[in-house]
Amino acid sequence: MTVNGCIESVRPPPPLAALLACLLAAGCAHGPRAADPASRVVLDGARVFDGEALSGPATVVLEGAYIRAVGPRGSVPVPSGARVVDYTGKTILPGLIVAHAHVGHTRGLEMGPEFYTRELVAQQLDRYQAYGVVAVNSLGMNPPLFYTLRRELNGHTSGADLYGAGPGLGAPQGAPPPQMKIADDQVARPRTAEEARALVRDMAERGVDMIKLWVDSLGGKQPKLAPAVYRAAIDEAHRNGVKAAAHIHDLEDAKALAEAGIDVIAHGVRDQRVDDAFIQTLKERGIWYIPTVQLDEANYIYAEHPAWMNAPFFRAAVEPELQRHFEDPTWQRETLAGPEAAKARQAVAVNLENLRLLHEAGVKLGFGTDSGALPQRIPGFAEHRELELMVQAGLTPAEALRVATRNSAELLGLKDRGRIAPDMLADLVVLDADPTEDIRHTQRIHTVWRRGVEVR
Repeated sequence: MTVNGCIESVRPPPPLAALLACLLAAGCAHGPRAADPASRVVLDGARVFDGEALSGPATVVLEGAYIRAVGPRGSVPVPSGARVVDYTGKTILPGLIVAHAHVGHTRGLEMGPEFYTRELVAQQLDRYQAYGVVAVNSLGMNPPLFYTLRRELNGHTSGADLYGAGPGLGAPQGAPPPQMKIADDQVARPRTAEEARALVRDMAERGVDMIKLWVDSLGGKQPKLAPAVYRAAIDEAHRNGVKAAAHIHDLEDAKALAEAGIDVIAHGVRDQRVDDAFIQTLKERGIWYIPTVQLDEANYIYAEHPAWMNAPFFRAAVEPELQRHFEDPTWQRETLAGPEAAKARQAVAVNLENLRLLHEAGVKLGFGTDSGALPQRIPGFAEHRELELMVQAGLTPAEALRVATRNSAELLGLKDRGRIAPDMLADLVVLDADPTEDIRHTQRIHTVWRRGVEVR
């Protein structure tokens, strides 16, 4: 590295496993820091994925929290007094943006409202950031503390920014189901259209980024949010300038919600192949589709214990109690022999095929995983696994990365994120290898920059 014309060695960042162990112990929480508005940093020599395509070796100039210039190496003047970091041979991405996840709901193998605390939510946002995620949309199941945390935790460099849907709306005695241990203030359950409108107005006034609707009978076991209720909620969301997103499983519900004006289909259709009429509706109305393939894969893949579960990148994301659970041979055997594993495999297969069809048709895709909703949906790791699954569905690595950066920024209305370009926030992930050649190279994280500050 060169500093003010002098050569300085670059100390490598600590291993990701060490970082995550520290975060999970809650012993190394770092307070908010901001880049000096006058500070200038030059990241030189890396190839840059700008949210669309990969460049040759480039120069990226940071000033304070923002990117000020980007261009081919040697074409961009180095500001006087700037700190220059030599990233020759590396690749820089915009930070990943997750449009469907959850925070404050799990710890180890446990779930419950007691885990929605400032400390645990901040710890989970730190974990996301360590894995290159710079913004998380917590899509429902958020108690009133969410509104405070959204205001107080955003705009710093001490974890991914928090966005979300507040509690969200579900049917009385419906999804999310009781076994998820949801408190009364974590899901609103209107019985009438008028109640739904009042709840949506309250959420919009308090500060949500989206309205979440659960429209899923969970295999016929639970009541669904009634059409008259969700239509009113969608209409009221739009009256208040807020997008509406729907949790679905079946094509029938996805079609009905699309006709009702939904903005975001927040899970992939998993009961059957999508048809041309549904695809056309999504395209004509500009409806976003978030496949969340890893959601179902997580119900069986860890019992199979693939080789990547032994890698530090995976193990660093898994809390010790959950790791011991995954290594239990009895659990592995019973999980793989049970009917739920077969159902999950089928759901993954249908989801991947539908993702392929929608992508080929040009439907707008967002990036999400439902990580944090259940213990096996592992924040940080799930996002990188989802990228692999998207490539399995037929997207190129560059297309999958575009969904996880530029597209998801657009979905969430984050105009200063998702690209590497002048006047964008300097939220960057530096990789030791090129992910457009192999999407698994997103796991080779060298370091992360947040708002112009290198964070470890």
